[in-house]
Amino acid sequence: MEILLLGIYSFFVWLIFIKLKLLPWTTPWKVAVAIFPVVCIVAMLLLLNIFAPTTTDVRVVNYVVPVVSQVRGRVIEVPVENNRPVKKGDVLFRIDPTPYQNEVHSLEARLVSEEARVAAERAKLSEIQAKLADASTSERQLTEQLKEATGQVASLSASLQLARKRVTQNTELVSTGAGNRFDLEQAHTNVDELSARLAAAGASEQQIREKLSGRVGPDLANVAEVKAQIATAQAQVKVSQAQVDTTRAQLETARWELEQTTVRAPGNGTMVNVMLRPGFFVAGMPFNEVMTFVDNEYQIFALFGQNELHQVAPGNEVEITLDTYPGRIIKAHVDSVIWAQAQGQLDASGDLPRTGLVTPPGRFPVKLLVADHDRAVFLAAGARGAAAIYTDHLAPLHILRKVLLRVGSYLNYVIIKHSISLGH
Repeated sequence: MEILLLGIYSFFVWLIFIKLKLLPWTTPWKVAVAIFPVVCIVAMLLLLNIFAPTTTDVRVVNYVVPVVSQVRGRVIEVPVENNRPVKKGDVLFRIDPTPYQNEVHSLEARLVSEEARVAAERAKLSEIQAKLADASTSERQLTEQLKEATGQVASLSASLQLARKRVTQNTELVSTGAGNRFDLEQAHTNVDELSARLAAAGASEQQIREKLSGRVGPDLANVAEVKAQIATAQAQVKVSQAQVDTTRAQLETARWELEQTTVRAPGNGTMVNVMLRPGFFVAGMPFNEVMTFVDNEYQIFALFGQNELHQVAPGNEVEITLDTYPGRIIKAHVDSVIWAQAQGQLDASGDLPRTGLVTPPGRFPVKLLVADHDRAVFLAAGARGAAAIYTDHLAPLHILRKVLLRVGSYLNYVIIKHSISLGH
């Protein structure tokens, strides 16, 4: 670009001073003609590097996922091929599922047995609770009967005391000749009758009390004993239910491991380094990669010097050229500037910071987003190229940067290699 501008400038100098002789070709004009283009080109380059910075270090970075088996076993099928595109969910390889299928069947049978045991223990608990309800009903009935018997004993005791008092009174009247012997005999009869009734009522009260205490009546269980049985049954149900929950969790894990015997693609991309073959044994370890998945999604980063970014802002227009596409301009814009790098980090340790040897200041990456109409362009992982950022200032100068960028892009068509002679 500079040579082209110098050529145009030289043409106008020849036209003005030599051909048309509009100005005299004297020493002062010669000096001015020589200095003017140098000053203009230097000023233009300085302003371009500030308001339209460029870099030759653009990198296309793809997400790479090392494919690792979650379970161990013998590989029985590898349907995917090396360096072939895959879609999300495509089968990459399969592991012999026999041991994992057997484990699932064993846990399913154990779960059925343990669930049946829980059901039986719940039925037993319900039976004991019903027994407690019957015992509680019987206890309430006996309590009511005890109240009635106690009241009857008290009533008969009072009647007996009254009857005895009448016997005493009638005895005194008969001894003085003022009373009737028949009334005395009747009083004795009442006393005997009331005594017999009181004894019967007392025996009934005592029997009811013994029933309440659980010492009499084999069909009446003690409420406290039944409650203890209920507590034991509830504890047993909880233990059995815990075993069921544990077995169910183990079954879910076994089913998950069975599913992991079929390894699928995590997304849309390309499989690379597929050297796995049927018969290989894979061990479910995090560092035992068996193939590599390269995602179609990519990110583009352009590395700039630190003093080139003070005018750059998110949203600025960007043009990218890649060595893989000579003569093509890919439109993009600035997403963000990653204001961080390893030189700004100190690891936590007991050592003092090292300041004796300071490495040269590094560059900061600028994340670029490709425009929608260029999103379909295939960008290879690791592709390199150049880019220019057009800030919001001095837009006329951007034309020069665009011309320079396009000239550099077309130069990618030029491939210079030394000839190689093949020996016999």
